[in-house]
Amino acid sequence: MSLQIIPYKPEYAKAFKDLNITWLNKYFHVEDKDSKLLDNCEEAIIKPGGYIFMAKYQTNIVGCFSFIKLDNSNYELGKMAVAPNYQGLKIGQKLIEFAINFAQKNNWTKIILYSSTKLDSALHIYKKYGFKHVALEKDLPYVRSDVKMELVVNTPKQLNKTK
Repeated sequence: MSLQIIPYKPEYAKAFKDLNITWLNKYFHVEDKDSKLLDNCEEAIIKPGGYIFMAKYQTNIVGCFSFIKLDNSNYELGKMAVAPNYQGLKIGQKLIEFAINFAQKNNWTKIILYSSTKLDSALHIYKKYGFKHVALEKDLPYVRSDVKMELVVNTPKQLNKTK
């Protein structure tokens, strides 16, 4: 498979938004926070210190995800989507592997994510890669969220060894 995971460029803004709107409309609906992040992703995600990556299969942009900065060592994995015609090719798993490696290389402490029990296959993949269920806070960022998971990428001991 000729899949590349590439950093976001401004010309990918429409693809990033369209990929996410497609899956949101399939399972849920677009919430206010989604609109804020998707309508101007550079301002809402990248400028505050986050990242967006795109999955390119041959010449097509077919997937994406973002890291939304929570603080200097913790990021939220979000806005992950794969185009319907490309699902089943393990592109989502490649995106997660890339995300975890990126977090490890940057010495982050943990990655968190919000999901829903409606998304069985996504939850299965997150568990496969070591994400663990944690308690949901009261003021959730999304109405659809009934699951919060985290992956400890580097413990403080590991971080000290790398310095």
